[in-house]
Amino acid sequence: MLGKDKSSKTIDEPIMSPARPVSSEEKTVIGREISIEGTVRGKEDLLIEGSVKGSIELEGRHLTVGNHGLVEADIQAENVTIKGRVVGNVNAFAKVAITKDADFQGEIKSQSISVEDGAYLKAVIELEKEPQKKNIRAVKLGDKSASDASQEPAILTAGADKVM
Repeated sequence: MLGKDKSSKTIDEPIMSPARPVSSEEKTVIGREISIEGTVRGKEDLLIEGSVKGSIELEGRHLTVGNHGLVEADIQAENVTIKGRVVGNVNAFAKVAITKDADFQGEIKSQSISVEDGAYLKAVIELEKEPQKKNIRAVKLGDKSASDASQEPAILTAGADKVM
C-alpha cells in the first residue's frame, strides 16, 4: 500500500540545498579548458583562466584575468586585475592592477593603475582625475571676506606686468 512519507516536502515548502550558501564575495570562474567568443555581461565578479574573445561588461564588479587567462576583448568593469595575457581596451571605473606575470597590449582608461616590476606592458594610459572639491577658506582682508564665491579669481600671467 502506498502511503505519504511525512518527511517529504510539499510544493509550498522551500527546498533547502545541503550545499553551502552562495556568498556575495564569490566570483564566477571561466576555467582553463573553456573558450568563449562574444559578449560576456554580468553583475558579479569574474575570474578568467580560459580564453575570451569579444567584449566583457561587468557593471560595478571586479574582473580578474588569471595566470592562464587569455583575453582578446574590450573590457568595462569597476576594477580589473591582469595576471595573464590581455589584448584590448580596458575601461575601469576605479583601478587597474597589472601583476608581474601579466602581458598587456592595448589602451587603459582608469582612475588608478598599478604595475608590478616584471610585467609586460605596451599601452596607452589615460588616468582620470576624481572631481576635486573646492576648498575655499575665509581670509580677512580689512572688512571684506576673501571667501566670497561670487568674486572672480585673479588670473596672473607670467611677464604680463613687465614695465619697459
